[in-house]
Amino acid sequence: MQRFIKPKKSLHKEVIINAESLEIRVAVLEEGKLEEFTIERTSDERLVGSIFKGKVRNLEDGLKAAFVDIGFEKNAFLHYWDIVPAGFDSAVEVVERETSKRDKPRITQKDIPKLYPPGSDIIIQVTKGPIGTKGPRVTTNLALPGRYLVLLPNSDQSGVSRKIENNEERQRLKKILRGLSIPDGMGVIIRTVGEEQQARYFVRDLALLLEEWKRIQENINKQPTATCVFQEPDLVERTVRDFLTEDVERIVVDNPKQLDRIREMIGRISKRSVEKVKPYSDSQAIFDRFNVTRQLEAAFSRQVHLKSGGYIVIDETEALVAIDINTGRHKSSAKDQDSTIVKVNVEAAEEICRQLRLRNMGGLIVLDFIDMKSRRDQQTVYQKIKEGLRRDRAKTHVLPISQLGLMEMTRQRHSESVRAAVYDDCHYCKGRGKVKSPLTMSVEIQRRLGEILKKRTRDESDFQLRIVVNSIVLDRLRTEDEKLLIEMEKRYFGKLCFRADPGFHAEQFKIVNVATNEELVSVDS
Repeated sequence: MQRFIKPKKSLHKEVIINAESLEIRVAVLEEGKLEEFTIERTSDERLVGSIFKGKVRNLEDGLKAAFVDIGFEKNAFLHYWDIVPAGFDSAVEVVERETSKRDKPRITQKDIPKLYPPGSDIIIQVTKGPIGTKGPRVTTNLALPGRYLVLLPNSDQSGVSRKIENNEERQRLKKILRGLSIPDGMGVIIRTVGEEQQARYFVRDLALLLEEWKRIQENINKQPTATCVFQEPDLVERTVRDFLTEDVERIVVDNPKQLDRIREMIGRISKRSVEKVKPYSDSQAIFDRFNVTRQLEAAFSRQVHLKSGGYIVIDETEALVAIDINTGRHKSSAKDQDSTIVKVNVEAAEEICRQLRLRNMGGLIVLDFIDMKSRRDQQTVYQKIKEGLRRDRAKTHVLPISQLGLMEMTRQRHSESVRAAVYDDCHYCKGRGKVKSPLTMSVEIQRRLGEILKKRTRDESDFQLRIVVNSIVLDRLRTEDEKLLIEMEKRYFGKLCFRADPGFHAEQFKIVNVATNEELVSVDS
């Protein structure tokens, strides 16, 4: 009963689920503050984590990769190192088991063309969904996550998450792991949420995962190639799996069907926890009621303000994410300037870790903190970032602040960021976030007019051009540039008439010969 006693410094933590016909949104609040946010469209394929019976289409020795048909328009990309049995990375500590100490022939990259020639079947799991023009990324190192364990059907290694830092607890969990009846040729990893859980929970979790794996094997045997043999659970099921921990006080759901489903799922795990699931039926939207909507708006703006008066600016590009930290309104005397800078940087470090989770930003991330002279202060900010990333379920790697004052890090990208999923590029600026100014457009139009007027012969009488432009550009031409256009008419003996088209883009214009109605120039945005 000891583990049911709440720690003194417990956070008021709750999960809010908004389930609608087209999308499901999940928010995790701690003391009312939004700490995790996930969105899933009901029409989207749940690719990441799903297992496929694929067919090798071709091998590219230059790329050291295979392209696998899994039933989609684009073939999946399978790197040779994702076929070779993988050891654990730094996030997991290996735990030796008696059954794992057996000789097994090691596969190397040289063996792959013989083992998986074009046309052969291969069982793979999607690790990264298609992003932009790239197809999905896959691996043969399968992993089935449960509540407290991750089952590794193709690995004989087992381990414990290094995010569990208490040494005594790690030793206890290692002992439990060694006592589990894990089939030969398989391994497990104890997840971070397994901390301080009783041994019987791990035994039950392993039994459920082995049943799941048995069903997957049956699907592999009976289904044709290029089909899905296991689909990653939907967002509601993943939420129950990943977030229903002892410190969650309640789960509030606004959909009766999903409410019943969640209660049924939780009932299989812990009947006591079913009481935590609460229905929501008020007329006010659930995200408005729990102040999630306002927090989302603030969190997803380009500029995110900090309590100290400073702010961070986040720019996502295709290659990397750039985050700039500024002191903003924070004023301080020259005497305590250094401490102020450190304070803003530390606060920014905490917020950046939160933003990475909320926005699901991945790839290369560059942080431009306010310059700090002291290596000690730089180390403080670095440790704050590392501390904040511990709770991130995505794999991260961060480097100390460089001589240029930049901190570089990577965050594993499984799927598109929330920004990419929720927003389309602006049809007006095509995602640039900028359009040419009226001055720039005036220069371009005058340049084209000069080219046309120079080409015409002097004997062409009554040469008249009609220029159709956006109304904002026309305002510029009629006011500030009117004299220049009159001079152009006199110099080249032509006549210019301008017309606004409200349907024209700011960067769109056309020039027409009035006499022949011939379109001489047509520039689209």
